[in-house]
Amino acid sequence: MHLCLPDLCSMSHSRNTCSSILAFFLLLSRIDSLVFGELDLDFSKCRDFFYKKMPPKGLNGVGYQSICQRFENQYRFASLYHRQNRTPLYSAYIISSADGKRPNSTWMYEPQLAFSNAEPEMKPFDDTPLDQNVIESQAVLQDYKNSNYTRGHLNPSMHQKTSEDRAATFTLTNIVPQKAGSNSGPWNSLEKQVLRKFKAFCEGPMYVITGALPYANGAQWLNNRVSIPEYMWSAYCCPFYKAKLPRDVRPLFPTYAAVGRNDRDSGEEIVSVNPKARLSLRGYDVRKMPLQTLESILAQRLAMPISLFDGQCQ
Repeated sequence: MHLCLPDLCSMSHSRNTCSSILAFFLLLSRIDSLVFGELDLDFSKCRDFFYKKMPPKGLNGVGYQSICQRFENQYRFASLYHRQNRTPLYSAYIISSADGKRPNSTWMYEPQLAFSNAEPEMKPFDDTPLDQNVIESQAVLQDYKNSNYTRGHLNPSMHQKTSEDRAATFTLTNIVPQKAGSNSGPWNSLEKQVLRKFKAFCEGPMYVITGALPYANGAQWLNNRVSIPEYMWSAYCCPFYKAKLPRDVRPLFPTYAAVGRNDRDSGEEIVSVNPKARLSLRGYDVRKMPLQTLESILAQRLAMPISLFDGQCQ
C-alpha cells in the first residue's frame, strides 16, 4: 500500500494536524514491520514441533514472543520467549537419539529479537561488540560470566539427532539460569530417562515441551537482567507406543511429566526434598507426575488455564 503523505499534509489545516497524520502512518509502518521473519503470534512457520501442530493453550500474555528457531536455513525447534525476563518460558521439540557426541558449544543469539528487519536465523556471538538493541532484547554471554549459574538447555542437545540440530540448541533463547546441582544432577538424569523411554517404547514421534517457572513471590535476577527460574518442568506426548507395555511403564504413556527444583532453599509444596540424597545434589530433586498434575501446577503459578498437548495427546 502506498500512502501519499504529502497530499494528506496539503489537505491538513495546520502543521500539528499534518504531524499527527505522519506519526500515525509511521506507527502503522512500524507495526507492520514487527511481523517480519520468524517472530509471530502462533508459531505459524514451525508448528510441526507440536502435537497435531497445536501449540500449548493458555501459555501466552504480554511480553511473550514465539520464535521458530532457525539454524543453517532450517527450522530446528520452537521457543516461547519472554522479552522482559530475557528467558524462554518453554522450548518445544521432537526428541531423537543423537547420532554423535555433544558439540563444542558455539553460543548464539537472535538478531530478529533486536531488529525488525533482521534475517530469521540465529547468529553466533563473536568478538564484535554487540549492538545495544541486542543487549536490551535478550540475554548475552556476559550475563552468565562469573555467576553461580550454568546455562541450562530447555531443548537439550543430546535429544537431537544431527550435529546441526544439536548445534542449534546453543542459542541463549533456549537457555535459562540453572544451578549446576540441577543441570548435571537430577535434571540431567531425567533427560536421559525420557530419551530411554522414547527409544524403548515409542513407535512414532515423541513431542516434548520443557520450560521454566519463575518465582511466585518476586522475581530473582541474574545480573539484574535475566529471570532465574525457581523450578524446571517438562512433559512429553507419545501418541504411538508399543501395545504391550510392562506393567510399571503403562502409567507413563501416552503422556508423563516432571518438575525439578532449581533452588535448594525453596519450599516443598511442589517438590519435596529427599534428605537421603547426596549432599551436593540435595535440594535439586525432581518429582515425576501425570500431565494433568503438571498442568495444574502451571495454571496456579502462571495464573492461566494450561493445556500442553491437544486433547491430552489422546
